[in-house]
Amino acid sequence: MAASPRLKGIFCPHMVPLDAWGRINESELRRLVEWLIARGVHGLYPNGSCGEFTLFTAEERRRIVEIVVDQAAGRAVVMAGATEATVDLTLAACEHYAQVGADCVALVPPYYFKMSQPNVREHFTLLARHSPIDLVLYNIPQFANEIAVDTVRDLAEHTRIIGIKDSSRDFPRFLNTIAAVRPLRPDFSFMIGCEEILVPSLLMGGDGGTLATSGVVPEIIVGMYNAVQDGRLGEAVRLQYAVLDLIRTSVFGAMFPEGMRAAIETRGFDMGLSRTPLAAESRVDVAQVRAVMARHLAELGCPLNDSLCAGPAVDRTPPTPLTRGDSGDLDQIVSRVVAQMLQTRR
Repeated sequence: MAASPRLKGIFCPHMVPLDAWGRINESELRRLVEWLIARGVHGLYPNGSCGEFTLFTAEERRRIVEIVVDQAAGRAVVMAGATEATVDLTLAACEHYAQVGADCVALVPPYYFKMSQPNVREHFTLLARHSPIDLVLYNIPQFANEIAVDTVRDLAEHTRIIGIKDSSRDFPRFLNTIAAVRPLRPDFSFMIGCEEILVPSLLMGGDGGTLATSGVVPEIIVGMYNAVQDGRLGEAVRLQYAVLDLIRTSVFGAMFPEGMRAAIETRGFDMGLSRTPLAAESRVDVAQVRAVMARHLAELGCPLNDSLCAGPAVDRTPPTPLTRGDSGDLDQIVSRVVAQMLQTRR
């Protein structure tokens, strides 16, 4: 098997816009992908945490990747989230994503049931032996079983496994993983999953980041990466501190990823409503998010909205639910629903 190019740069675990019926809004998703590529992201990560992969069906997850691969058209690396409940289901997803043209897949360890490290290692070993597409480990111990440093080192013996995204928020652990694996696999990629330590991770040998805020302010996140690569460390540090306030507002200021949804809306995209029911106190202060973003973007000379974000006007009137108590006859009900669907698609 030929060696794959090392993953580098900023990968965006973008959200998925939904229409008024809670379905994938394909046209808006394509517009979002186009905007992210134009803003310089190096890779796209559909079906990541920010992409709310657990809220979509397996068929929807596959369709999301198909749309992203088609729209990207080779202009950005596509790292598809392929996590499913079992090894067999995950391999089936890997096969599909290989067939539709994804470059690699990212895999979260099994979650819900606690596993020993030997069992985590065996899980990924089976995937590495049988997957037709390259694998990126995704360590996020807040929500799934951990992939310990020793386990990463052992798994790096499989050339099908080409890197790791570490969202543990543990910088010493990230450094220890690089120290343990890079001497054995110089081609192995180390991607950070925490915006707050992107610049430090790059300075210490990291290859890039898979970062939620790159879907909201790609100008800033890509700018941080480019500044480090160009040796403009003062600029990199300035941007690193500039993004902290935005992270507090959009990532931690509300139930994740609702702050991100509100932030993306301020850039001119119609993201729809969450599939997760939200209490009133969990809703986001969009005005606060907009003010924070406008301030940081103004410092960079970037408009909050631009021509690439100027989509069609959106009718946000929710569809009328059908109830048994509806006084109209069936023909009137059908006519009303069809009219709403046509209005939504305009």
